[in-house]
Amino acid sequence: MPRNLLVVQLAVRLTAVVLLLASVAVRAGAQQPTQPQVKVNLLNVCAPSAEDQKEIASALARVPKQPLFGSDFEIDRGRSSLEESPNFLQPGQSAQMSEDSSTAAWVRIRREFSVQAMFSTVQYSFSVDPKSMVETLVFHVRDPKDLMDLTIEDSASAVTSPAAMLATTTPASRVKLERFGKSSVVLARCSATEAGPAPDQSAYEPLFQSASSVVSNYRTLLGAKHTVPDELARIETGGTKPKPPPKLAPRKPPAGDK
Repeated sequence: MPRNLLVVQLAVRLTAVVLLLASVAVRAGAQQPTQPQVKVNLLNVCAPSAEDQKEIASALARVPKQPLFGSDFEIDRGRSSLEESPNFLQPGQSAQMSEDSSTAAWVRIRREFSVQAMFSTVQYSFSVDPKSMVETLVFHVRDPKDLMDLTIEDSASAVTSPAAMLATTTPASRVKLERFGKSSVVLARCSATEAGPAPDQSAYEPLFQSASSVVSNYRTLLGAKHTVPDELARIETGGTKPKPPPKLAPRKPPAGDK
C-alpha cells in the first residue's frame, strides 16, 4: 500500500475518533444537571442603611392613626407547643422564648380596614409563657407592589402579669418590612454579645419610638387591654369564663341580739 494512502487513512480514523469523543462529551454535559445558583442576603438588623431607614419611617408613617374598621373581625385564643408555635408567635432576635416550659398561651385579634386604606388587615397577637411575653402587630398591604406587610414586635419578662404589661407602653424591639421580590428590611434592638459590647443605636431611637406609639395606639383601638387578659383567663379555666365568687348570705344576728 502506498505510504501516502496509509497516512490519509490514519488521519481519517483519528478524525472519526476525535468526533466520537466530542459527541460523548457533549452528551455527558447535556445530561449533567446544572447546579442552581444560591444567593444569600445578609441583613444588618442592628444598623440598617440610610435607605432602609427611610423605608421603615415611610411605612410607619402610613399606618392610620384613626382607622375605619370594617364589620368583620376575629378573636382567637389557644395554647401551642413552643416547638410548633404558629407563625405569628415566632419571636424576633430580641425575644427569648422559655426553655423550661413546652407551651405558650396566646390570643390573636384581627380587624379589616375600609377599602380606602393602604392596609387591608391588622393582626395583633399576644403570647405568654413562664419566661417572657411577646406582642406582635402585623399590617398586611391591600395591593402589594413593593411592600407586602409591616411587623412590629415588643417583649417583656413574664415576672409581671399580661395586664400590667398591656397597661404600659412597652418599647418596640423589632420592626420588619416584608417586600415583594426583595429582601426584607429589619431594625432590631441589639444587646451585648461575647464578641463585643452592645452597638450604639441612638440614631434609630426615633424609629423605635414611632413603632412603639403605633403598638400603643392599636392596643387601644383593638381593645387588647381588656380582651387579652379575659381570653387568657378562659384558657386557664378550660375555655369557659371564670365564675364569679359566690355571694355570701347576710349574717343573721344571734338570738337575743337587738
